Amino acid sequence: MSNAVLGNYLIGLREGLEATLVVTILIASLVKSGRTERLPHVWSGVAAAIGLSVAFGALLTFVAQDLLPGDKRELFDAVTSVAAVVFVTWMVFWMRRTSRRLSGELRTKLSDALAMGAWAVVGMAFLAVVREGLETAMLFYAAAQGATTSAGPLVGIALGLATAVALGWALYASAVRINLGTFFTWTGLLLVLVAAGILKYAVHDFHEAGVLPGGDNLAFDVSGVIDPGAWYSALLSGMFNLTPTMSWFEVCAWVGYAVPVLLLFLRGARTARTKPAAPAEGAPAS
Repeated sequence: MSNAVLGNYLIGLREGLEATLVVTILIASLVKSGRTERLPHVWSGVAAAIGLSVAFGALLTFVAQDLLPGDKRELFDAVTSVAAVVFVTWMVFWMRRTSRRLSGELRTKLSDALAMGAWAVVGMAFLAVVREGLETAMLFYAAAQGATTSAGPLVGIALGLATAVALGWALYASAVRINLGTFFTWTGLLLVLVAAGILKYAVHDFHEAGVLPGGDNLAFDVSGVIDPGAWYSALLSGMFNLTPTMSWFEVCAWVGYAVPVLLLFLRGARTARTKPAAPAEGAPAS
Protein backbone atom coordinates (compact mmCIF):
# COMPACT_ATOMS: atom_id res chain seq x y z
CA MET A 1 0.00 0.00 0.00
CA SER A 2 1.16 3.54 -0.68
CA ASN A 3 1.79 6.07 2.05
CA ALA A 4 -1.58 7.74 1.40
CA VAL A 5 -3.46 4.44 1.69
CA LEU A 6 -2.14 2.96 4.94
CA GLY A 7 -3.49 5.42 7.48
CA ASN A 8 -6.89 5.67 5.82
CA TYR A 9 -7.10 1.88 5.51
CA LEU A 10 -6.62 1.61 9.27
CA ILE A 11 -9.30 4.25 9.90
CA GLY A 12 -11.76 2.48 7.59
CA LEU A 13 -10.99 -0.94 9.10
CA ARG A 14 -11.30 0.14 12.72
CA GLU A 15 -14.35 2.40 12.40
CA GLY A 16 -15.98 0.14 9.84
CA LEU A 17 -15.66 -2.95 12.00
CA GLU A 18 -17.16 -1.16 14.99
CA ALA A 19 -20.17 -0.14 12.90
CA THR A 20 -20.41 -3.59 11.33
CA LEU A 21 -20.40 -5.28 14.73
CA VAL A 22 -23.24 -3.01 15.86
CA VAL A 23 -25.29 -3.96 12.79
CA THR A 24 -24.61 -7.69 13.14
CA ILE A 25 -25.58 -7.64 16.82
CA LEU A 26 -28.89 -5.97 15.96
CA ILE A 27 -29.58 -8.39 13.10
CA ALA A 28 -28.68 -11.44 15.21
CA SER A 29 -30.97 -10.23 17.99
CA LEU A 30 -33.93 -9.85 15.63
CA VAL A 31 -33.33 -13.21 13.98
CA LYS A 32 -32.99 -15.01 17.32
CA SER A 33 -36.14 -13.41 18.71
CA GLY A 34 -38.14 -14.14 15.56
CA ARG A 35 -38.72 -10.45 14.81
CA THR A 36 -37.33 -10.55 11.27
CA GLU A 37 -40.12 -8.25 10.07
CA ARG A 38 -38.15 -5.43 11.74
CA LEU A 39 -35.00 -6.08 9.70
CA PRO A 40 -35.96 -3.53 7.00
CA HIS A 41 -36.32 -0.91 9.72
CA VAL A 42 -32.81 -1.63 11.00
CA TRP A 43 -31.43 -1.38 7.48
CA SER A 44 -33.31 1.89 6.95
CA GLY A 45 -31.66 3.36 10.02
CA VAL A 46 -28.24 2.12 8.90
CA ALA A 47 -28.74 3.55 5.41
CA ALA A 48 -29.75 6.93 6.86
CA ALA A 49 -26.64 6.94 9.07
CA ILE A 50 -24.41 6.16 6.10
CA GLY A 51 -26.06 8.87 4.02
CA LEU A 52 -25.61 11.49 6.72
CA SER A 53 -21.96 10.51 7.20
CA VAL A 54 -21.21 10.80 3.48
CA ALA A 55 -23.00 14.15 3.37
CA PHE A 56 -20.97 15.36 6.36
CA GLY A 57 -17.71 14.41 4.64
CA ALA A 58 -18.83 16.14 1.46
CA LEU A 59 -19.77 19.24 3.46
CA LEU A 60 -16.31 19.42 5.04
CA THR A 61 -14.70 19.18 1.60
CA PHE A 62 -17.08 21.73 0.07
CA VAL A 63 -16.52 24.27 2.84
CA ALA A 64 -12.75 23.93 2.66
CA GLN A 65 -12.38 23.94 -1.12
CA ASP A 66 -15.18 26.18 -2.34
CA LEU A 67 -16.12 28.60 0.44
CA LEU A 68 -12.86 29.52 2.14
CA PRO A 69 -9.81 31.37 0.79
CA GLY A 70 -6.34 29.87 1.21
CA ASP A 71 -5.43 31.21 4.64
CA LYS A 72 -8.91 30.53 6.03
CA ARG A 73 -8.81 27.03 4.60
CA GLU A 74 -5.55 26.31 6.43
CA LEU A 75 -7.16 27.44 9.66
CA PHE A 76 -10.30 25.38 8.95
CA ASP A 77 -8.18 22.29 8.25
CA ALA A 78 -6.23 22.86 11.47
CA VAL A 79 -9.34 23.16 13.62
CA THR A 80 -10.92 20.13 11.93
CA SER A 81 -7.76 18.11 12.55
CA VAL A 82 -7.74 19.03 16.24
CA ALA A 83 -11.41 17.98 16.48
CA ALA A 84 -10.56 14.68 14.76
CA VAL A 85 -7.80 14.03 17.31
CA VAL A 86 -10.26 14.65 20.15
CA PHE A 87 -12.77 12.24 18.59
CA VAL A 88 -10.28 9.45 17.92
CA THR A 89 -8.85 9.73 21.44
CA TRP A 90 -12.31 9.51 22.98
CA MET A 91 -13.24 6.65 20.64
CA VAL A 92 -10.29 4.34 21.40
CA PHE A 93 -10.75 4.72 25.16
CA TRP A 94 -14.54 4.40 24.92
CA MET A 95 -14.32 1.21 22.86
CA ARG A 96 -11.80 -0.34 25.24
CA ARG A 97 -14.09 0.42 28.16
CA THR A 98 -17.42 -0.68 26.64
CA SER A 99 -16.52 -3.45 24.16
CA ARG A 100 -17.23 -6.18 26.72
CA ARG A 101 -20.77 -4.98 27.40
CA LEU A 102 -21.59 -3.56 23.95
CA SER A 103 -23.75 -6.51 22.90
CA GLY A 104 -25.88 -6.42 26.06
CA GLU A 105 -26.43 -2.66 25.86
CA LEU A 106 -27.49 -2.84 22.21
CA ARG A 107 -29.88 -5.71 22.88
CA THR A 108 -31.51 -3.77 25.70
CA LYS A 109 -31.93 -0.66 23.54
CA LEU A 110 -33.31 -2.74 20.67
CA SER A 111 -35.82 -4.42 22.98
CA ASP A 112 -37.04 -1.03 24.16
CA ALA A 113 -37.29 0.22 20.57
CA LEU A 114 -39.26 -2.86 19.49
CA ALA A 115 -41.81 -2.13 22.19
CA MET A 116 -42.22 1.43 20.89
CA GLY A 117 -42.71 0.64 17.20
CA ALA A 118 -41.10 0.74 13.76
CA TRP A 119 -39.80 4.32 13.85
CA ALA A 120 -38.15 3.70 17.18
CA VAL A 121 -36.25 0.77 15.64
CA VAL A 122 -35.18 2.96 12.72
CA GLY A 123 -34.03 5.68 15.10
CA MET A 124 -32.19 3.26 17.37
CA ALA A 125 -30.29 1.71 14.46
CA PHE A 126 -29.52 5.17 13.08
CA LEU A 127 -28.11 6.43 16.38
CA ALA A 128 -26.12 3.22 16.93
CA VAL A 129 -24.30 3.61 13.61
CA VAL A 130 -24.18 7.34 12.90
CA ARG A 131 -21.53 8.10 15.52
CA GLU A 132 -19.09 5.75 13.84
CA GLY A 133 -19.98 7.20 10.45
CA LEU A 134 -19.45 10.82 11.47
CA GLU A 135 -16.17 9.94 13.18
CA THR A 136 -15.01 8.12 10.06
CA ALA A 137 -15.86 11.11 7.85
CA MET A 138 -14.01 13.56 10.09
CA LEU A 139 -10.98 11.30 10.55
CA PHE A 140 -10.81 10.61 6.84
CA TYR A 141 -10.95 14.30 6.00
CA ALA A 142 -8.27 15.15 8.54
CA ALA A 143 -5.97 12.24 7.62
CA ALA A 144 -6.30 12.93 3.89
CA GLN A 145 -5.11 16.54 4.11
CA GLY A 146 -1.45 15.59 4.01
CA ALA A 147 -1.80 13.24 1.03
CA THR A 148 -0.18 14.18 -2.26
CA THR A 149 -3.01 12.64 -4.31
CA SER A 150 -6.76 12.45 -3.81
CA ALA A 151 -7.01 8.83 -5.01
CA GLY A 152 -4.84 7.26 -2.30
CA PRO A 153 -7.01 8.21 0.70
CA LEU A 154 -10.19 7.14 -1.10
CA VAL A 155 -8.65 3.77 -1.99
CA GLY A 156 -7.46 3.32 1.59
CA ILE A 157 -10.79 4.11 3.24
CA ALA A 158 -12.69 1.97 0.72
CA LEU A 159 -10.42 -1.04 1.25
CA GLY A 160 -10.64 -0.63 5.02
CA LEU A 161 -14.43 -0.47 5.00
CA ALA A 162 -14.65 -3.44 2.62
CA THR A 163 -12.38 -5.49 4.88
CA ALA A 164 -14.49 -4.51 7.90
CA VAL A 165 -17.72 -5.59 6.20
CA ALA A 166 -16.15 -8.91 5.16
CA LEU A 167 -14.90 -9.56 8.70
CA GLY A 168 -18.28 -8.63 10.16
CA TRP A 169 -20.09 -11.01 7.81
CA ALA A 170 -17.61 -13.80 8.57
CA LEU A 171 -18.07 -13.29 12.32
CA TYR A 172 -21.85 -13.32 11.96
CA ALA A 173 -21.72 -16.49 9.88
CA SER A 174 -19.27 -18.05 12.37
CA ALA A 175 -16.83 -18.50 9.48
CA VAL A 176 -14.01 -16.98 11.55
CA ARG A 177 -13.36 -16.21 15.19
CA ILE A 178 -11.07 -13.40 16.24
CA ASN A 179 -10.21 -11.99 19.62
CA LEU A 180 -11.92 -8.62 19.38
CA GLY A 181 -10.24 -7.38 22.55
CA THR A 182 -6.80 -7.95 21.02
CA PHE A 183 -7.93 -6.48 17.69
CA PHE A 184 -9.21 -3.26 19.25
CA THR A 185 -6.14 -2.96 21.46
CA TRP A 186 -3.68 -3.13 18.57
CA THR A 187 -5.73 -0.96 16.24
CA GLY A 188 -6.22 1.48 19.12
CA LEU A 189 -2.45 1.75 19.56
CA LEU A 190 -1.95 2.40 15.86
CA LEU A 191 -4.79 4.94 15.77
CA VAL A 192 -3.18 6.87 18.63
CA LEU A 193 -0.07 7.21 16.46
CA VAL A 194 -2.20 8.21 13.48
CA ALA A 195 -3.90 10.82 15.67
CA ALA A 196 -0.49 12.14 16.72
CA GLY A 197 0.29 12.62 13.02
CA ILE A 198 -3.03 14.41 12.49
CA LEU A 199 -2.22 16.73 15.40
CA LYS A 200 1.21 17.42 13.90
CA TYR A 201 -0.50 18.31 10.62
CA ALA A 202 -2.84 20.64 12.53
CA VAL A 203 0.18 22.46 13.95
CA HIS A 204 1.60 22.72 10.42
CA ASP A 205 -1.67 24.29 9.23
CA PHE A 206 -1.62 26.70 12.15
CA HIS A 207 1.86 27.69 10.95
CA GLU A 208 0.58 28.15 7.40
CA ALA A 209 -2.41 30.19 8.59
CA GLY A 210 -0.13 32.54 10.52
CA VAL A 211 -1.80 31.69 13.83
CA LEU A 212 1.22 29.89 15.28
CA PRO A 213 4.76 31.25 14.81
CA GLY A 214 7.93 29.20 14.45
CA GLY A 215 7.17 27.31 11.25
CA ASP A 216 10.72 27.91 10.02
CA ASN A 217 12.30 27.04 13.37
CA LEU A 218 13.11 23.41 12.56
CA ALA A 219 13.82 20.81 15.19
CA PHE A 220 15.60 18.69 12.56
CA ASP A 221 16.08 18.34 8.82
CA VAL A 222 17.08 14.88 7.60
CA SER A 223 15.75 15.31 4.06
CA GLY A 224 19.26 14.88 2.68
CA VAL A 225 19.76 11.60 4.55
CA ILE A 226 16.44 9.75 4.26
CA ASP A 227 15.31 8.41 0.90
CA PRO A 228 11.76 9.77 0.37
CA GLY A 229 10.94 6.83 -1.90
CA ALA A 230 11.87 4.15 0.64
CA TRP A 231 9.18 2.00 2.20
CA TYR A 232 9.93 3.20 5.70
CA SER A 233 9.62 6.82 4.58
CA ALA A 234 6.21 6.05 3.09
CA LEU A 235 5.13 4.27 6.27
CA LEU A 236 6.28 6.99 8.67
CA SER A 237 4.95 9.89 6.63
CA GLY A 238 1.77 8.22 5.38
CA MET A 239 0.54 6.69 8.63
CA PHE A 240 2.12 8.78 11.35
CA ASN A 241 3.00 12.04 9.53
CA LEU A 242 6.62 11.86 10.67
CA THR A 243 8.34 13.90 7.95
CA PRO A 244 12.04 14.61 7.24
CA THR A 245 11.60 18.21 8.41
CA MET A 246 9.57 19.16 11.48
CA SER A 247 9.35 22.36 13.48
CA TRP A 248 9.80 22.38 17.24
CA PHE A 249 6.08 22.97 17.69
CA GLU A 250 5.30 19.97 15.48
CA VAL A 251 7.69 17.71 17.38
CA CYS A 252 6.31 18.83 20.73
CA ALA A 253 2.73 18.27 19.55
CA TRP A 254 3.48 14.76 18.20
CA VAL A 255 5.48 13.57 21.20
CA GLY A 256 3.40 15.46 23.77
CA TYR A 257 0.26 13.72 22.54
CA ALA A 258 1.55 10.25 21.61
CA VAL A 259 3.59 9.44 24.72
CA PRO A 260 1.05 10.16 27.51
CA VAL A 261 -1.92 8.81 25.53
CA LEU A 262 -0.09 5.59 24.68
CA LEU A 263 0.93 5.13 28.32
CA LEU A 264 -2.65 5.65 29.53
CA PHE A 265 -4.03 3.35 26.85
CA LEU A 266 -1.55 0.57 27.60
CA ARG A 267 -2.14 0.84 31.33
CA GLY A 268 -5.88 0.53 30.75
CA ALA A 269 -5.36 -2.41 28.39
CA ARG A 270 -3.37 -4.29 31.05
CA THR A 271 -6.13 -3.63 33.57
CA ALA A 272 -8.78 -4.89 31.14
CA ARG A 273 -6.87 -8.14 30.58
CA THR A 274 -7.06 -8.94 34.30
CA LYS A 275 -10.87 -8.95 34.17
CA PRO A 276 -12.86 -12.06 33.17
CA ALA A 277 -13.33 -12.33 29.43
CA ALA A 278 -16.76 -11.77 27.97
CA PRO A 279 -18.42 -15.05 26.88
CA ALA A 280 -18.85 -13.96 23.26
CA GLU A 281 -15.68 -11.97 22.74
CA GLY A 282 -14.77 -13.65 19.49
CA ALA A 283 -18.02 -12.95 17.65
CA PRO A 284 -21.35 -11.22 18.02
CA ALA A 285 -23.71 -13.32 20.05
CA SER A 286 -26.58 -14.83 18.18
